[in-house]
Amino acid sequence: MKPYILETLAEGDLFSVPGIQGSSCKTGVKPSGSPDLSLIVADQPMTSAAMFTKNECAAAPVHLSRARVHETGQTRSVVINSGNANALTGPQGMKDAEAMMQTLETYCGAPGFVMSTGIIGVPLPVEQVLEGIRNASQQLSKDQHEVNKAILTTDTREKTVAVQIIDSRDPSRHRWTIGGIAKGSGMIHPNMATMLAVIATDLPLASVQVKQGLQDAVDHSFHQISVDGDTSTNDTVLLMAPPAQEPLPEGLYETFMEGLRKVAMSLAQQIVLDGEGAGRWMDIHVKGAKDQQSARQVADAIARSPLVKTALAGGNPNWGRIISAAGNAGVPLQVENITLYLGQHAVLQHGSPTPVDAALLDKTFSAQRVDVHLDLGQGDASTLMTTIDLTHKYIEINAEYTT
Repeated sequence: MKPYILETLAEGDLFSVPGIQGSSCKTGVKPSGSPDLSLIVADQPMTSAAMFTKNECAAAPVHLSRARVHETGQTRSVVINSGNANALTGPQGMKDAEAMMQTLETYCGAPGFVMSTGIIGVPLPVEQVLEGIRNASQQLSKDQHEVNKAILTTDTREKTVAVQIIDSRDPSRHRWTIGGIAKGSGMIHPNMATMLAVIATDLPLASVQVKQGLQDAVDHSFHQISVDGDTSTNDTVLLMAPPAQEPLPEGLYETFMEGLRKVAMSLAQQIVLDGEGAGRWMDIHVKGAKDQQSARQVADAIARSPLVKTALAGGNPNWGRIISAAGNAGVPLQVENITLYLGQHAVLQHGSPTPVDAALLDKTFSAQRVDVHLDLGQGDASTLMTTIDLTHKYIEINAEYTT
């Protein structure tokens, strides 16, 4: 028997983690009048690591929080405002982010961490936000499911998950929780985290364990989803854990990593399943690549191809578009080595087309979720990428949304 086992918590979220509280409020930033500010506060400074967008036009809160977590290696409090990204807002935008950080740390404890999401290029109504921080700081509690809603923008649903690590030798006493929340629906593509997410655990960890754990979890989750090929100015994922007091028992960190990957993958899948205007999803399995980078480049090229995505929207098994997109990935390929399956049906084997009943292909490609298996025939590396179709609804959403 394994010394530690994992169990998913029904309706679990970030606030399932002992020591984590939250609150939310309306500041008036969102024109709809919906809640638009969230606080997440730990009962002590937590060992932390974060990953941020690689977009060269990153928002002020990204620059500020990146520097803060690099300087301190810890986080006690987090503020997330939605409806305004505080991106491309000039020097005033950084002053506004700094004011949010100062107010957060004054009312909720230091070190702080600032996140923003929403419209780009519009000045932040900072006084409303600061008043919201002060008000929300007086309402902290464990029962704060509204926080999960207040961080959303074009999302249609909350993204939450939690798992528990249980000591199988003494399940009544030793349990640790990993919980998280996320937002994201558009501007989703691998190039870091591609959304906002906060994950926490009550298992004490060393700084190196938190940093390495986050990198691994992101690589196996948020880096494997694509909605529209864009990464935003504000993408951030934060991991928090109590500081380690002593080495972990054998096997516990390995089980923690299994749980962390499970949490991150669940949040990532919830994001792509809520992709803007999505009607169908595609799981792109690439194998036989010479290395991991090549596998990812090919999967990435297929996932972001408008021709592939529109074929998926129409339920049109035009598999030539998949091969064409792979050929544009910048990876040397030999066509005679390539094999492609749509679902269970081989349509290309070693570079030559395979006769398949058209009705079977139509049925396979018209399913709500389509599996594509591409073997490059070059090596042993593989990867998985999940993407969505490109629909009229996606165009409507983004034609009407001011960015």
